[in-house]
Amino acid sequence: MTNLGTRNLKAASLWAFIVLIFVLVPVLSTSSYQVNLACHVLIWSLFAVSFNMLWGITGMLSLGQALYYGLGAYSVGLMVDHLGRQWYLPAMGLGLLAAAALALLLGLLVIRVGGVYFTMLTLAFAQLGWQITFKWYDFTGGDDGIQGIIPPGILESGTVYYYFVLAVVMLSIWILKRMAFSPFGLVLRCVQQNPDRVRFLGRRVRRNQLRVYVISSLFSALAGSLMAGVDGSIHTDMLFWTTSGEVILMSVLGGINQFFGPFVGATVIILIEDLVGAHTEYWSLIIGIIIMVIVLVFPKGVVGEAMRAKSLLAKTGEGR
Repeated sequence: MTNLGTRNLKAASLWAFIVLIFVLVPVLSTSSYQVNLACHVLIWSLFAVSFNMLWGITGMLSLGQALYYGLGAYSVGLMVDHLGRQWYLPAMGLGLLAAAALALLLGLLVIRVGGVYFTMLTLAFAQLGWQITFKWYDFTGGDDGIQGIIPPGILESGTVYYYFVLAVVMLSIWILKRMAFSPFGLVLRCVQQNPDRVRFLGRRVRRNQLRVYVISSLFSALAGSLMAGVDGSIHTDMLFWTTSGEVILMSVLGGINQFFGPFVGATVIILIEDLVGAHTEYWSLIIGIIIMVIVLVFPKGVVGEAMRAKSLLAKTGEGR
C-alpha cells in the first residue's frame, strides 16, 4: 500500500472512531443533559468547520456568519411558532434557501471590496440583522426570543433528535471535506496565497470567493436550524457579533490551517465552558484565561501542533 493510501486509511479509521464515540453517547450517558451537551458540540463543530472554509481555506475573515446561523434558527422558530411544528422540517429547507439567497445578494457587495472592508461590512450586516430581530418584537419576540420549539413526530424524542443531528452534521462535514480537497478547494487555497496569479491563470477569483461565501453561509444556517430544536428556544444573541467571535475563537484554538481543527476547537471550548460553568459564577473570566494560555502554548492550534509534533517524531525516527 502506498504512503497516500496508508494516510487515508489512518484518517478514515480515526474519523470512524470519532463517529463511533458520538454514536455511543446516548447509550453510555447517564442523563439527557449529556446528550444535549453532545448535540451542542456537534452543531458548533459544523458551524466552525463551515466558517473555516471562508477564513482558513480562502483567507476571507468574516465577522458576520452569526447572521446566517441566526437566520437558520429563526426560520425554524418563526414557522413552528406561527404555523405549527409540522412545519419544522420544511422550515429548515426554507431557511437554507433564504440563507443562500441572502448570502448571494450580500456576497455580491462585500466580496467586491475585499480585505478589512470585507470583514467590517460582514460585521455591519450581521449587526443590522440583529437590530431588526431585536426591535421587531411582534414578529420575532424581541429580547424574549421564541420558546417552545418542538421537533415533529418521531424527532420529538431527545435521543432520536440527537441521532438526526449526528447524521446531518457528519454528512455535512463530509461534503465540506470533499469540497476542501477538490480542485475547487485547491483554487480557494491558491486565492488565499496569490489571487493575482490565479487571475493570470484564467480563474475568476471573485466568482470562487462568492461560491465559498454562499456555501459557508448555507451550512452556518443549517447549524442554526439544528440548534433551534436542541434547547427548544432561540434568542437574539444567536445573531450578535459575539457568536461570530466565538466561532472564530474555536477555529483559532483548533487550528485554522487544518480542516478538522475547528471541529476540535469547538469540542474543547464547549466542554471547558460546561466544566468550568458548573463550578463558578466567574466562569467566563476563567474560560478566557484558559483559552488565552492554550492559544499562546499552541500557536498553530491544537491540531496544528499535534501534526507538527507527529512530523518531528517521524523525522527523528528516520534519522536513527
